[in-house]
Amino acid sequence: MNALLANLGRRLLGGYSLAFFVFLYLPIGLIVAYSFNSNPINMMIWDGFSLDWYRSLFGLSTSLSENALYVESTDQLLAALRTSLVVALTTTAISTVIGTLTALALARYRFRLQKFYRVLLFMPMLMPDIVLGIALLIFFVGVGMPLGKGSIIIGHCTFLISYVFLIVSARLAGMDTRLEEASADLGASPWTTFRRVTLPQILPGVVGGALLAFIISMDDLVITYFIAGVDSTTLPVFIYGMIRRGIKPEINAIATLLLIASLLIAALGLYLRNRKPATSQDDSHG
Repeated sequence: MNALLANLGRRLLGGYSLAFFVFLYLPIGLIVAYSFNSNPINMMIWDGFSLDWYRSLFGLSTSLSENALYVESTDQLLAALRTSLVVALTTTAISTVIGTLTALALARYRFRLQKFYRVLLFMPMLMPDIVLGIALLIFFVGVGMPLGKGSIIIGHCTFLISYVFLIVSARLAGMDTRLEEASADLGASPWTTFRRVTLPQILPGVVGGALLAFIISMDDLVITYFIAGVDSTTLPVFIYGMIRRGIKPEINAIATLLLIASLLIAALGLYLRNRKPATSQDDSHG
């Protein structure tokens, strides 16, 4: 009886796992498949294989290139994608540097209100997006700052720094501080110790925080919706506006390209995380 119940439990668990993964990944598979659908009106009706939607994204001639409204809408879509990439890359660079330096400061130094400052860094992650978006909008309007790419970058940095700080802090917590002490005892300067000892040890956390910041920035909708200007629409905001008028086939193509880019970024992150820092005998003799 026990064996029968155990076998039944394994079957139920296997069926539930299969249903879970189908529910999770089937919509993604459909997006990829219908990105090659030649039907420009109803994406759920398969009319044949076509690469027109990918050609239009890269500015190549298609059978629809003579439609002025179609070309204008595609140009707006590409402009939104460029804005998202610019904002995400800039925000990732800023938040990675500030988040990493903040994690190092809180891990290596002791000062007053340190615990309060650490808790303060977690607040942007705990705060609802709509509350943070409204607060940022009120702040930018109050200081007279025009809404645009600058406001989006500042807004994204306010909460992405916390994510980078959290990941790098976790990496620093597992680091052996005796390595830094040994480097200092051997006469290395603080900068040399950081460059040759500390940074190689925390590099996986820095890379992981940067990748997470990039993905979140590219995907953010709620906060960006409040602080984006008229001429600085990002891709999520643009797609959100298109849903009310009907989704264009290019959305599937962009989603597929973003999916491929995400997989490549994740693979790069895994490679950098698993790669052991190279040791140089010259450094030890220098």
